[in-house]
Amino acid sequence: MDLNIEIESLLNQNAPDFKISKLLKQAIRDYLDNLEEIFKETQGKAFLVHHTKKVDQFLSIIYKVVLRKMFQAFQPMRNSVPIALVALGSYGREQLCVYSDIDLMIVYKDIPGYNIKEIIEKILYIAWDAGFQLGHRVHEITELPDVSKTDITIKTALLESRFIIGSNFIWMETQRQLGLIRRDNTKDYVLAKLQETHIRHQKYPISMEPNIKEGIGGTRDANLVYWIASVRHNVFRLKELVGTIIDETDYAEYRSALEFIFRVRAALHLSAGKKEDTLRLEHVPNVANLLGLEKGNPQKAQRELVSRTFQALDTIRKKTAYWNGVLTKPYLYDASHIPSLKASLIEPRIYLCDHTLYARRDQKPKTFLYYLKLLLKIAYDTPVKADASFCHLIDRTEIPKTKGKQLISAIRQIFYIPHSAAIIEILFQSGKLPQAIPPLKRIMYLPQFDGYHHYPVDIHSIKTLEALDRLDHDLLKPLFNKLDKDSKAMLKLVALLHDAGKGRIRDHHEVGADLFRVYAKKLGFSDQLIKEGILLIRHHTRMTKTIHNEDIYDESTISKFAAPLNSQRLLDMLFILTYADVSAVGEGIYNAFTDRMLRTLYYAASEILEKPAIIGETAKRLRREQALKKLPEFQTLPRSLQKKILSIESNLFFIKHTAREILNIALEVKGVSNYAMKIDSTETLKIEIYRKVPINLGFLLGKLSHLELVAMEIFKLFDGVKYFVLEFNDTIASDEIPMVEAIIHESFDMQKELNLTKPKIKPKEITIDCEHSKTYATMQIKTSNQRGLMAYVAHYFDKLGIDIASAVITTRKHRVNDFFLIEKNGNFCTNKEKILQELVEA
Repeated sequence: MDLNIEIESLLNQNAPDFKISKLLKQAIRDYLDNLEEIFKETQGKAFLVHHTKKVDQFLSIIYKVVLRKMFQAFQPMRNSVPIALVALGSYGREQLCVYSDIDLMIVYKDIPGYNIKEIIEKILYIAWDAGFQLGHRVHEITELPDVSKTDITIKTALLESRFIIGSNFIWMETQRQLGLIRRDNTKDYVLAKLQETHIRHQKYPISMEPNIKEGIGGTRDANLVYWIASVRHNVFRLKELVGTIIDETDYAEYRSALEFIFRVRAALHLSAGKKEDTLRLEHVPNVANLLGLEKGNPQKAQRELVSRTFQALDTIRKKTAYWNGVLTKPYLYDASHIPSLKASLIEPRIYLCDHTLYARRDQKPKTFLYYLKLLLKIAYDTPVKADASFCHLIDRTEIPKTKGKQLISAIRQIFYIPHSAAIIEILFQSGKLPQAIPPLKRIMYLPQFDGYHHYPVDIHSIKTLEALDRLDHDLLKPLFNKLDKDSKAMLKLVALLHDAGKGRIRDHHEVGADLFRVYAKKLGFSDQLIKEGILLIRHHTRMTKTIHNEDIYDESTISKFAAPLNSQRLLDMLFILTYADVSAVGEGIYNAFTDRMLRTLYYAASEILEKPAIIGETAKRLRREQALKKLPEFQTLPRSLQKKILSIESNLFFIKHTAREILNIALEVKGVSNYAMKIDSTETLKIEIYRKVPINLGFLLGKLSHLELVAMEIFKLFDGVKYFVLEFNDTIASDEIPMVEAIIHESFDMQKELNLTKPKIKPKEITIDCEHSKTYATMQIKTSNQRGLMAYVAHYFDKLGIDIASAVITTRKHRVNDFFLIEKNGNFCTNKEKILQELVEA
């Protein structure tokens, strides 16, 4: 039955308000339950308008019900009741998304003959009882100008007011007030909105999980340009500026991009079942399905969804940034800056202020080569940036498909200057990067679903080059500076193209190497440099894979790693490239632990390269002992203590630590009675424990299982002392250190036990190698990440008397790769079958 008829029936029966609210609530629920079907038929802005109008209908029904209830048979004409319902925000723009807040304003005139406040209260109560989540405002018309001055957000919402139902007379008076508000103090309003946007962009940077509302290029940026246009030109649609301020082609591209973002946002709300504006990876499959992308190939559909989202966001960013510059020009003008502006003129109509390039907007573009040469000149001395005005100028140039010698030479020169990434970033911001450097075309806006990279491939590649430009690493910077200029340029090109092969069927290392070979040849690099660049791209993930998946203290591992490089020069460049690559993954990914592991691998590989013959554990230990003996502080120790230090059984202890570290650890042992500890949380949490009495390791790890353990070392020293090192990927606040100390103290109570859940490990997920070396066996577990897994293993090993010498724990995409180096003390390999039976699920 029609909703209006049912409500009319209830009104005729003089039904109470709650019955009407109940009927409305059910109608709203039925409508929401059917939204997915509606979405399949009507997407984008049309869907948002449809949803907006449906909400209008429900609120209009509530308004009519209240008037009938209040006035009964004596209801006056609607225009005579001094109330108007007004939509604000996205609701006012007719862009209301499924679970967005419904911003409603009720404006009124307090006429003594009407019980206005009771009418308004009744409207709100019925709306709330019907299930509407209203963000409401109630104002008398004359209050509006003063209210708008209290908060910039309120003024913005009022600018988007749209009449829903009520008195047209009240709405006309409201419009007059809104006109005053729109024209009031426009400069301060615009400047405040620009500052607000700057803060918002810093809070929501582009990432693999973009916020399509608040992030860069999101709907908020699209709204901003309308708000500024509204207060400056008194327009109600941005389209009104097309043909004057806004180019028709630019507007068409912008609208197409915005339409796609509208589609994604609506699908995202439907998929999440709540207000959700971040395109999280877990929502991608369902959103792609709702949008009907590549139904026969889910992976391709998901890649297309995220890629098109990034492209749409970038289009909105590019267009709105330029339009905002045009619209805000009068508000940014300051006559006192004219002398500085004249001094910053570097080319006709082009200015360099605070390392940023600006361009007059009333000029025809010159050639792409002209602007590239200008960038090369400036970026040699400073990491230059570009305002949207300059980027727009480059965007309007044409890059020929067949590039002449001059243009190829200029592009090659990008990699010879100190600030190469600055130019690449400007080309990206201008939309010209894939045309300037064709090997990047297939990775533009390409997502990475590995759960590791924070950025799409194009941005990650630029950030890799940027990390190389900003190289400030005590070991790597001198190595880079030692390279000749051609080798530096080659390494920079490798940094930019190292992931250019992604998004293909073939392995991206091989595809990237092929792309590099062709492009480097085109740029005129020598055959030898091209050969080295190919090798670097083929092996650009080799260092990180080795430290996370293999025993980097085993000489066969080091030999296997170093063999393809076969030169110290290539090893140096690979370490530099790895540093830049990992640094570009995301904030804090390259941390102290990663650096220490990579250094260890680098030094070990350097030794292997110096001496092709395999160096045994004993030989390494002897070299470290000789270095230790040369330390003046060691020479001053009592002979008995020197002998004890040199008698430490573990070769691994000497291999893993420098001579200085060995001495410092040995000096700590002197002061141990029962046990001692050191806790460092400056970067990541590191716990060192020296103990003579037994420690309940399973209990300790179980209590700390909320932290991500990445490495564990255990060494027998001397005087009955064992040395434990636990390193975590997390850190703790200084006020949490006493709590950790208390847990460690508890761990020396061998009666303490935790109810540890047996991990679920499949037979194929655990590997034991008792032939690893003469003194060590290994165990590797590759399984799903499970809370308490390490604690369970340690607890069981304690029961069997098995000594863990070292452990490396790696977690990625909800999977763990735990590598254990275990001393051959007779308790491990003899119990191999028993261990497998205990750890593997039946």
